[in-house]
Amino acid sequence: MTAAGMGPWRNMPEFTVTFGKDAPPPEDGRLDAAAFHRNHAAIAPVLEAFLRDRADDVLEVGSGTGQHAVAFAERLPAVAWWPTDLNDSHLRSIVAWRAHARLANLRAPVRLDASATDWHLPALGLPAEFTAMFCANVIHISPWAVAEGLFAGAARHLTEDGALFLYGPFKRDGQHNAPSNAAFDESLRRQNPDWGVRDVAELRTLAAANGLYLAQLSEMPSNNAILIFGR
Repeated sequence: MTAAGMGPWRNMPEFTVTFGKDAPPPEDGRLDAAAFHRNHAAIAPVLEAFLRDRADDVLEVGSGTGQHAVAFAERLPAVAWWPTDLNDSHLRSIVAWRAHARLANLRAPVRLDASATDWHLPALGLPAEFTAMFCANVIHISPWAVAEGLFAGAARHLTEDGALFLYGPFKRDGQHNAPSNAAFDESLRRQNPDWGVRDVAELRTLAAANGLYLAQLSEMPSNNAILIFGR
């Protein structure tokens, strides 16, 4: 991201709070995820290629600290960006980042349980349809039910020409694409047997069951990838 695009966090306190770790937040409540600084600049062009000429709604599932929401809403001012999360501390951080950024197209965060079979978005004050859904670093630190809910939600709420963008580490046909991802997967499963790096093949099967298909796999730094699913 250019210096002009880094305004909201240029003056972030020197200490940072790693996403998911127990540590005191900055006084204004903004959490700072180290992963965001490593991946947002690589993710942005993939989203921009799809959304550049659109003035539509984007749903972010599992917005975490809220930093992706700020970064991408800033880079795509015609898009309305809707952040969601289930965790109280994350929701507070998203509120704080939104207040700090003051972006007209960044909507207030909404509590959403992605594992639910029906998200009832209009009842939560959200649109019923979205041109895009974005989910980063969620399904490998969640039970498989979250992936199931995510694809069911995409099938229900994406427009006919919409797309689901899924970022994170992924296995390829049962094999890890790097020793570091294999070690990460083992660490996740030790913490919770319901967690783990997901396989692209399994996600393609889940997508097909929901009327979606894998349209594109874009390799990302640090052995991650973005999977783009369309109807």
